[in-house]
Amino acid sequence: MRFSYLCNECNREYKTDEIFYTCPACSGTEKSGEFRKGNVIVKLNDEDLEELRKEKHYPLLELLPYPIPNMGAFPVGPTPLSKPFRLAKKYDLKHLLLKLDNLLPSGSFKDRASQMVAAQAIYHGEKKIALASTGNAGAAMSCAGAAYGLDIVLFVPESAPVNKLMQSILYGATVVPVKGSYDDAFALSLYYTANYGGINRNTAYNPMTVEGKKSVALELFLQLKGDLPDVIYVPVGDGCIYAGVCKGFLDLKRAHLIEKVPQVVCVQSESSAAIAKAWESGIPATVEATTLADSISVSSPANGRMALRYLKETAGWATIVSDEEILAAQDELVRESGTFVEPAAACAWAGMIKDRPKLSDETKVCVLLTGMGFKDMGVYEGRVQMPKAIENSSQAVDERFG
Repeated sequence: MRFSYLCNECNREYKTDEIFYTCPACSGTEKSGEFRKGNVIVKLNDEDLEELRKEKHYPLLELLPYPIPNMGAFPVGPTPLSKPFRLAKKYDLKHLLLKLDNLLPSGSFKDRASQMVAAQAIYHGEKKIALASTGNAGAAMSCAGAAYGLDIVLFVPESAPVNKLMQSILYGATVVPVKGSYDDAFALSLYYTANYGGINRNTAYNPMTVEGKKSVALELFLQLKGDLPDVIYVPVGDGCIYAGVCKGFLDLKRAHLIEKVPQVVCVQSESSAAIAKAWESGIPATVEATTLADSISVSSPANGRMALRYLKETAGWATIVSDEEILAAQDELVRESGTFVEPAAACAWAGMIKDRPKLSDETKVCVLLTGMGFKDMGVYEGRVQMPKAIENSSQAVDERFG
Protein backbone atom coordinates (compact mmCIF):
# COMPACT_ATOMS: atom_id res chain seq x y z
CA MET A 1 0.00 0.00 0.00
CA ARG A 2 1.15 3.53 -0.75
CA PHE A 3 1.95 5.69 2.24
CA SER A 4 3.40 8.98 3.42
CA TYR A 5 4.88 10.17 6.72
CA LEU A 6 3.16 12.47 9.21
CA CYS A 7 5.09 14.23 11.97
CA ASN A 8 3.72 13.41 15.41
CA GLU A 9 4.38 16.99 16.57
CA CYS A 10 3.77 19.46 13.73
CA ASN A 11 1.56 17.18 11.54
CA ARG A 12 3.66 18.05 8.50
CA GLU A 13 3.28 15.41 5.80
CA TYR A 14 6.24 14.03 3.87
CA LYS A 15 5.76 12.12 0.63
CA THR A 16 8.80 10.19 -0.48
CA ASP A 17 9.72 6.77 -1.84
CA GLU A 18 13.07 6.96 -0.06
CA ILE A 19 13.85 5.60 3.40
CA PHE A 20 12.71 8.23 5.88
CA TYR A 21 13.28 8.44 9.61
CA THR A 22 12.27 11.62 11.46
CA CYS A 23 10.77 15.05 10.82
CA PRO A 24 13.67 17.41 9.99
CA ALA A 25 11.72 20.38 11.36
CA CYS A 26 11.02 18.89 14.80
CA SER A 27 13.72 16.31 15.39
CA GLY A 28 16.08 17.41 18.14
CA THR A 29 14.01 20.45 19.17
CA GLU A 30 12.98 18.98 22.53
CA LYS A 31 14.36 20.62 25.66
CA SER A 32 16.81 18.81 27.90
CA GLY A 33 14.96 16.34 30.12
CA GLU A 34 11.94 16.10 27.78
CA PHE A 35 10.71 13.26 25.56
CA ARG A 36 12.16 13.13 22.06
CA LYS A 37 10.40 15.06 19.29
CA GLY A 38 10.21 14.44 15.56
CA ASN A 39 9.05 10.83 15.30
CA VAL A 40 6.80 10.24 12.31
CA ILE A 41 3.65 8.20 11.77
CA VAL A 42 3.13 6.14 8.62
CA LYS A 43 -0.07 7.39 6.98
CA LEU A 44 -1.67 4.87 4.63
CA ASN A 45 -2.97 6.23 1.34
CA ASP A 46 -6.66 7.23 1.46
CA GLU A 47 -7.35 6.13 -2.12
CA ASP A 48 -5.86 2.68 -1.48
CA LEU A 49 -7.93 2.35 1.69
CA GLU A 50 -11.03 3.26 -0.32
CA GLU A 51 -10.24 0.47 -2.79
CA LEU A 52 -9.99 -1.95 0.12
CA ARG A 53 -13.38 -0.80 1.41
CA LYS A 54 -14.98 -1.72 -1.93
CA GLU A 55 -13.79 -5.33 -1.68
CA LYS A 56 -15.91 -8.03 -0.08
CA HIS A 57 -12.90 -9.39 1.80
CA TYR A 58 -10.01 -7.48 3.29
CA PRO A 59 -6.46 -8.78 2.87
CA LEU A 60 -5.00 -7.35 6.07
CA LEU A 61 -1.45 -7.59 4.75
CA GLU A 62 -2.49 -4.67 2.56
CA LEU A 63 -2.58 -2.57 5.74
CA LEU A 64 1.19 -2.98 6.06
CA PRO A 65 3.47 -0.53 4.24
CA TYR A 66 5.83 -3.16 2.79
CA PRO A 67 5.15 -6.68 1.51
CA ILE A 68 6.45 -9.40 3.84
CA PRO A 69 8.85 -11.65 1.88
CA ASN A 70 9.07 -15.40 2.48
CA MET A 71 6.72 -15.33 5.46
CA GLY A 72 7.34 -19.00 6.18
CA ALA A 73 11.06 -18.35 6.66
CA PHE A 74 10.44 -16.07 9.63
CA PRO A 75 6.95 -16.94 10.92
CA VAL A 76 5.97 -13.93 13.01
CA GLY A 77 2.50 -14.93 14.12
CA PRO A 78 -0.22 -15.67 14.45
CA THR A 79 0.69 -16.32 18.06
CA PRO A 80 -1.77 -18.28 20.22
CA LEU A 81 -4.57 -16.79 22.26
CA SER A 82 -4.71 -18.57 25.60
CA LYS A 83 -7.92 -18.85 27.63
CA PRO A 84 -6.52 -19.30 31.17
CA PHE A 85 -9.58 -20.74 32.93
CA ARG A 86 -7.95 -20.86 36.37
CA LEU A 87 -7.04 -17.18 36.27
CA ALA A 88 -10.40 -16.26 34.76
CA LYS A 89 -12.16 -17.99 37.65
CA LYS A 90 -9.81 -16.47 40.24
CA TYR A 91 -10.48 -12.92 39.03
CA ASP A 92 -14.12 -13.50 38.06
CA LEU A 93 -13.63 -12.57 34.40
CA LYS A 94 -15.83 -14.32 31.86
CA HIS A 95 -13.81 -13.19 28.84
CA LEU A 96 -10.06 -13.30 29.55
CA LEU A 97 -7.41 -13.85 26.88
CA LEU A 98 -3.62 -13.94 27.00
CA LYS A 99 -1.88 -13.07 23.71
CA LEU A 100 1.27 -15.21 23.75
CA ASP A 101 3.84 -13.18 21.86
CA ASN A 102 6.48 -14.71 24.09
CA LEU A 103 6.28 -17.61 21.62
CA LEU A 104 7.59 -15.65 18.62
CA PRO A 105 10.83 -16.92 16.97
CA SER A 106 13.32 -15.01 19.14
CA GLY A 107 11.05 -15.12 22.19
CA SER A 108 10.04 -11.48 21.99
CA PHE A 109 7.29 -9.25 20.60
CA LYS A 110 10.07 -7.25 18.94
CA ASP A 111 10.21 -9.84 16.17
CA ARG A 112 7.22 -7.99 14.71
CA ALA A 113 9.16 -4.75 14.28
CA SER A 114 12.23 -6.60 13.03
CA GLN A 115 10.27 -8.43 10.36
CA MET A 116 8.93 -5.14 9.00
CA VAL A 117 12.39 -3.51 9.00
CA ALA A 118 13.77 -6.58 7.22
CA ALA A 119 10.97 -6.22 4.65
CA GLN A 120 11.89 -2.55 4.25
CA ALA A 121 15.54 -3.46 3.68
CA ILE A 122 14.75 -6.15 1.13
CA TYR A 123 12.32 -3.86 -0.74
CA HIS A 124 15.00 -1.17 -1.02
CA GLY A 125 17.78 -3.61 -1.91
CA GLU A 126 19.72 -3.06 1.31
CA LYS A 127 21.74 -5.87 2.89
CA LYS A 128 22.78 -4.21 6.17
CA ILE A 129 20.74 -3.17 9.19
CA ALA A 130 22.24 -1.40 12.19
CA LEU A 131 20.74 -0.65 15.58
CA ALA A 132 21.43 -0.04 19.25
CA SER A 133 19.93 -2.35 21.83
CA THR A 134 20.46 -3.75 25.29
CA GLY A 135 18.67 -7.00 24.60
CA ASN A 136 15.43 -8.04 22.92
CA ALA A 137 15.43 -5.70 19.91
CA GLY A 138 18.96 -6.78 19.02
CA ALA A 139 18.13 -10.46 19.38
CA ALA A 140 14.95 -10.05 17.32
CA MET A 141 16.72 -8.22 14.50
CA SER A 142 19.57 -10.73 14.55
CA CYS A 143 17.05 -13.57 14.32
CA ALA A 144 15.36 -11.94 11.32
CA GLY A 145 18.77 -11.31 9.77
CA ALA A 146 19.64 -15.00 10.02
CA ALA A 147 16.31 -15.96 8.44
CA TYR A 148 16.54 -13.49 5.55
CA GLY A 149 20.31 -13.44 4.97
CA LEU A 150 20.83 -9.84 6.12
CA ASP A 151 23.89 -8.45 7.89
CA ILE A 152 23.07 -7.09 11.34
CA VAL A 153 25.38 -4.66 13.15
CA LEU A 154 24.42 -4.28 16.79
CA PHE A 155 25.83 -1.53 19.01
CA VAL A 156 25.39 -2.26 22.72
CA PRO A 157 26.45 -0.54 25.93
CA GLU A 158 29.26 -2.49 27.55
CA SER A 159 27.00 -3.12 30.56
CA ALA A 160 24.30 -4.91 28.52
CA PRO A 161 23.20 -8.33 29.92
CA VAL A 162 25.50 -11.02 28.55
CA ASN A 163 22.74 -13.64 28.31
CA LYS A 164 20.74 -11.46 25.92
CA LEU A 165 23.79 -10.55 23.83
CA MET A 166 24.66 -14.24 23.50
CA GLN A 167 21.47 -14.80 21.54
CA SER A 168 22.41 -12.11 19.00
CA ILE A 169 25.94 -13.50 18.65
CA LEU A 170 24.59 -17.00 18.03
CA TYR A 171 22.33 -15.65 15.26
CA GLY A 172 25.45 -14.27 13.56
CA ALA A 173 25.15 -10.54 14.24
CA THR A 174 28.21 -8.31 14.46
CA VAL A 175 28.03 -7.15 18.08
CA VAL A 176 29.92 -3.96 18.96
CA PRO A 177 30.14 -3.22 22.72
CA VAL A 178 30.46 0.50 23.47
CA LYS A 179 32.16 1.98 26.52
CA GLY A 180 29.21 4.19 27.33
CA SER A 181 25.44 4.33 27.75
CA TYR A 182 22.60 3.17 25.51
CA ASP A 183 22.37 6.75 24.19
CA ASP A 184 26.03 6.53 23.18
CA ALA A 185 25.41 3.24 21.37
CA PHE A 186 22.35 4.80 19.69
CA ALA A 187 24.44 7.73 18.41
CA LEU A 188 27.14 5.41 17.05
CA SER A 189 24.54 3.31 15.22
CA LEU A 190 23.33 6.48 13.48
CA TYR A 191 26.92 7.34 12.59
CA TYR A 192 27.38 3.85 11.17
CA THR A 193 24.40 3.97 8.81
CA ALA A 194 25.24 7.54 7.75
CA ASN A 195 28.80 6.56 6.83
CA TYR A 196 28.67 2.86 5.97
CA GLY A 197 25.17 2.49 4.55
CA GLY A 198 22.31 0.20 5.38
CA ILE A 199 19.08 0.82 7.26
CA ASN A 200 18.82 1.93 10.87
CA ARG A 201 16.32 -0.07 12.91
CA ASN A 202 16.40 1.95 16.13
CA THR A 203 13.09 1.84 17.97
CA ALA A 204 10.73 4.68 16.98
CA TYR A 205 13.54 6.39 15.02
CA ASN A 206 12.63 4.08 12.16
CA PRO A 207 8.83 4.42 11.81
CA MET A 208 8.62 0.88 10.46
CA THR A 209 9.18 -0.42 13.99
CA VAL A 210 5.74 0.91 14.94
CA GLU A 211 4.25 -0.47 11.71
CA GLY A 212 5.63 -3.92 12.45
CA LYS A 213 4.29 -3.87 15.98
CA LYS A 214 0.80 -2.93 14.81
CA SER A 215 0.52 -6.39 13.21
CA VAL A 216 -0.61 -7.79 16.57
CA ALA A 217 -3.79 -5.70 16.31
CA LEU A 218 -4.48 -6.96 12.78
CA GLU A 219 -3.84 -10.49 14.01
CA LEU A 220 -6.28 -10.14 16.91
CA PHE A 221 -8.91 -8.90 14.46
CA LEU A 222 -8.50 -12.05 12.35
CA GLN A 223 -8.29 -14.49 15.26
CA LEU A 224 -11.38 -13.08 16.96
CA LYS A 225 -13.28 -12.54 13.69
CA GLY A 226 -13.73 -8.87 14.45
CA ASP A 227 -15.10 -9.38 17.98
CA LEU A 228 -12.28 -7.47 19.65
CA PRO A 229 -11.58 -7.13 23.39
CA ASP A 230 -12.93 -4.12 25.24
CA VAL A 231 -9.64 -3.54 27.05
CA ILE A 232 -6.08 -4.55 26.15
CA TYR A 233 -3.21 -4.40 28.64
CA VAL A 234 0.25 -3.59 27.25
CA PRO A 235 3.59 -3.44 29.12
CA VAL A 236 5.30 -0.16 28.32
CA GLY A 237 8.88 1.09 28.36
CA ASP A 238 9.77 3.36 25.43
CA GLY A 239 6.18 3.50 24.14
CA CYS A 240 6.80 1.85 20.77
CA ILE A 241 4.83 -1.33 21.44
CA TYR A 242 1.99 0.72 22.87
CA ALA A 243 1.99 3.02 19.81
CA GLY A 244 2.06 0.03 17.47
CA VAL A 245 -0.90 -1.72 19.11
CA CYS A 246 -2.97 1.48 19.00
CA LYS A 247 -1.93 2.30 15.43
CA GLY A 248 -3.08 -1.13 14.27
CA PHE A 249 -6.57 -0.68 15.67
CA LEU A 250 -6.82 2.88 14.37
CA ASP A 251 -5.84 1.70 10.88
CA LEU A 252 -8.53 -0.98 11.07
CA LYS A 253 -11.02 1.75 11.89
CA ARG A 254 -9.80 3.92 8.99
CA ALA A 255 -10.38 0.93 6.72
CA HIS A 256 -13.95 0.65 8.10
CA LEU A 257 -13.25 -2.85 9.40
CA ILE A 258 -14.16 -1.89 12.95
CA GLU A 259 -16.35 0.86 14.37
CA LYS A 260 -14.85 1.05 17.85
CA VAL A 261 -11.21 0.89 18.92
CA PRO A 262 -10.43 -1.09 22.10
CA GLN A 263 -9.19 0.83 25.12
CA VAL A 264 -5.45 0.22 25.33
CA VAL A 265 -3.94 0.40 28.82
CA CYS A 266 -0.34 1.57 29.29
CA VAL A 267 1.16 -0.40 32.20
CA GLN A 268 4.50 0.72 33.64
CA SER A 269 6.66 -0.09 36.62
CA GLU A 270 6.71 2.67 39.22
CA SER A 271 10.50 2.50 38.83
CA SER A 272 10.27 3.36 35.11
CA ALA A 273 7.03 5.27 34.66
CA ALA A 274 7.94 8.25 32.48
CA ILE A 275 4.94 7.91 30.15
CA ALA A 276 2.42 7.13 32.90
CA LYS A 277 3.61 10.11 34.94
CA ALA A 278 3.45 12.35 31.86
CA TRP A 279 -0.11 11.13 31.27
CA GLU A 280 -1.05 12.14 34.80
CA SER A 281 0.85 15.45 34.94
CA GLY A 282 0.84 16.60 31.32
CA ILE A 283 4.63 17.10 31.51
CA PRO A 284 6.67 14.80 29.19
CA ALA A 285 9.72 14.62 31.46
CA THR A 286 12.36 11.90 31.63
CA VAL A 287 12.92 9.85 34.79
CA GLU A 288 15.67 7.77 36.36
CA ALA A 289 14.66 4.20 35.58
CA THR A 290 15.62 1.51 38.10
CA THR A 291 13.06 -1.26 37.53
CA LEU A 292 14.22 -4.88 37.56
CA ALA A 293 12.06 -5.46 34.47
CA ASP A 294 14.99 -4.92 32.12
CA SER A 295 13.07 -4.77 28.84
CA ILE A 296 10.92 -1.84 29.99
CA SER A 297 13.56 -0.01 32.00
CA VAL A 298 13.61 3.31 30.13
CA SER A 299 14.55 6.74 31.42
CA SER A 300 13.81 8.69 28.23
CA PRO A 301 11.09 6.92 26.21
CA ALA A 302 11.92 6.97 22.50
CA ASN A 303 8.26 7.07 21.51
CA GLY A 304 6.78 8.74 24.56
CA ARG A 305 5.00 11.56 22.76
CA MET A 306 3.33 9.22 20.28
CA ALA A 307 2.22 6.95 23.13
CA LEU A 308 0.62 9.94 24.85
CA ARG A 309 -1.15 10.83 21.60
CA TYR A 310 -2.58 7.32 21.25
CA LEU A 311 -3.61 7.16 24.91
CA LYS A 312 -6.03 9.97 24.06
CA GLU A 313 -7.15 8.53 20.72
CA THR A 314 -8.00 5.11 22.18
CA ALA A 315 -9.55 6.51 25.40
CA GLY A 316 -6.97 4.44 27.24
CA TRP A 317 -5.35 5.03 30.58
CA ALA A 318 -2.06 4.46 32.39
CA THR A 319 -1.61 2.08 35.32
CA ILE A 320 1.49 2.03 37.51
CA VAL A 321 2.59 -1.12 39.37
CA SER A 322 5.48 -1.91 41.70
CA ASP A 323 8.34 -4.28 40.93
CA GLU A 324 7.02 -6.51 43.72
CA GLU A 325 3.65 -6.69 41.97
CA ILE A 326 5.42 -7.54 38.70
CA LEU A 327 7.30 -10.46 40.29
CA ALA A 328 4.11 -11.72 41.93
CA ALA A 329 2.34 -11.52 38.55
CA GLN A 330 5.19 -13.43 36.89
CA ASP A 331 4.89 -16.22 39.46
CA GLU A 332 1.10 -16.32 39.14
CA LEU A 333 1.19 -16.61 35.35
CA VAL A 334 3.64 -19.49 35.33
CA ARG A 335 2.04 -21.42 38.20
CA GLU A 336 -1.63 -20.88 37.40
CA SER A 337 -1.64 -20.76 33.60
CA GLY A 338 1.64 -22.41 32.57
CA THR A 339 2.74 -19.20 30.85
CA PHE A 340 6.42 -18.40 31.40
CA VAL A 341 7.24 -14.75 30.71
CA GLU A 342 9.96 -12.28 31.63
CA PRO A 343 9.19 -9.55 34.20
CA ALA A 344 8.57 -6.91 31.52
CA ALA A 345 5.75 -9.02 30.06
CA ALA A 346 4.36 -9.82 33.51
CA CYS A 347 4.01 -6.08 34.05
CA ALA A 348 0.89 -6.14 31.84
CA TRP A 349 -0.71 -8.87 33.97
CA ALA A 350 0.16 -6.94 37.13
CA GLY A 351 -1.66 -3.96 35.64
CA MET A 352 -4.78 -6.03 34.99
CA ILE A 353 -4.75 -7.30 38.58
CA LYS A 354 -4.47 -3.75 39.89
CA ASP A 355 -7.29 -2.54 37.64
CA ARG A 356 -9.61 -5.49 38.31
CA PRO A 357 -11.95 -3.46 40.58
CA LYS A 358 -12.72 -1.06 37.72
CA LEU A 359 -13.61 -3.88 35.27
CA SER A 360 -16.93 -5.71 35.18
CA ASP A 361 -17.05 -9.50 35.03
CA GLU A 362 -18.39 -9.14 31.46
CA THR A 363 -15.49 -6.96 30.25
CA LYS A 364 -13.60 -8.63 27.41
CA VAL A 365 -9.97 -8.42 28.52
CA CYS A 366 -6.80 -9.28 26.59
CA VAL A 367 -3.33 -9.14 28.15
CA LEU A 368 -0.37 -8.85 25.76
CA LEU A 369 2.58 -10.97 26.94
CA THR A 370 5.67 -9.78 25.13
CA GLY A 371 8.71 -11.81 26.17
CA MET A 372 9.71 -15.36 27.12
CA GLY A 373 10.79 -16.04 30.70
CA PHE A 374 14.12 -17.49 29.57
CA LYS A 375 15.08 -13.97 28.50
CA ASP A 376 15.76 -12.92 32.09
CA MET A 377 16.47 -15.88 34.35
CA GLY A 378 18.54 -13.74 36.68
CA VAL A 379 15.41 -12.48 38.46
CA TYR A 380 14.85 -15.99 39.83
CA GLU A 381 18.15 -16.06 41.70
CA GLY A 382 17.28 -16.38 45.36
CA ARG A 383 13.59 -16.94 44.56
CA VAL A 384 13.86 -20.57 43.48
CA GLN A 385 15.46 -23.18 45.73
CA MET A 386 16.66 -26.38 44.10
CA PRO A 387 15.61 -29.50 46.06
CA LYS A 388 18.24 -31.77 47.56
CA ALA A 389 18.92 -35.11 45.88
CA ILE A 390 17.61 -38.28 47.49
CA GLU A 391 19.39 -41.62 47.65
CA ASN A 392 18.81 -43.98 44.74
CA SER A 393 16.44 -46.29 46.63
CA SER A 394 12.76 -46.99 47.11
CA GLN A 395 13.27 -46.36 50.82
CA ALA A 396 14.34 -42.77 50.02
CA VAL A 397 11.17 -42.26 47.97
CA ASP A 398 9.10 -43.56 50.88
CA GLU A 399 10.90 -41.21 53.25
CA ARG A 400 10.22 -38.31 50.91
CA PHE A 401 6.56 -39.00 50.17
CA GLY A 402 5.38 -41.58 52.68
